[in-house]
Amino acid sequence: MAQNIYDKPEFFAGYSQLARSVHGLDGAAEWPAIRAALPDLKGLRVVDLGCGFGWFARWARESGAAHVLGLDLSENMIARARKDTDDAAIDYRIADLDHLALPEASFDFAYSSLAFHYIEDFDRLVRTIHASLLPGSQFVFTIEHPIYMAPTNPGWSSDADGRRIWPLDRYSVEGERITDWLAKGVVKYHRTIGTTLNTLIKAGFSIRHVEEWRPTPEQIAANPDLAEEVDRPMMLLVAAQR
Repeated sequence: MAQNIYDKPEFFAGYSQLARSVHGLDGAAEWPAIRAALPDLKGLRVVDLGCGFGWFARWARESGAAHVLGLDLSENMIARARKDTDDAAIDYRIADLDHLALPEASFDFAYSSLAFHYIEDFDRLVRTIHASLLPGSQFVFTIEHPIYMAPTNPGWSSDADGRRIWPLDRYSVEGERITDWLAKGVVKYHRTIGTTLNTLIKAGFSIRHVEEWRPTPEQIAANPDLAEEVDRPMMLLVAAQR
């Protein structure tokens, strides 16, 4: 079973205060890039893997999706999603994505936001998602960028000229990473970009779009703290098609 970090009180309390938790999709700087990669959702049956508070599930329904299945390991997340949702066409369930079972050929679109870096067996999950989608269906997800994930001790330092330096060690050594973020001992799984994309290809997906997300000048002007994201990619956005 995957680590259920979101049900630890200190982690959940910290996560609930993030801009993306308070303001939803509009609080996520990467949302405009994600939205540009999404297909028309009208009439589609959607599965949201790692649905969190249900922000995307509700947006998908507002955008015309016929039904959304939202899955998350965290009881706290699912409870909050159910509390904030009044829509019989959205079904939230607790599920461990590392051992996920989905009905075959049952969905027209699959989505995930910043969840797959917690998954140990990415190959199994991708094959499960592929089997659950109808031919021609699309799959869009974001993960922490491998450059962000790889370091033994992630965190900025400065060189003699004051430039921000991001450490990068063990990039080619895939597997478990343990970091402190909102709580101690958060377990994630690092994979290279090549492994991530080739896993999708091997499962039968075609790659449509890959974006090493960075903030726009307009976003940086509105929120100067985002400037450091230009110095190293924090997120990877991938759009694929079955």
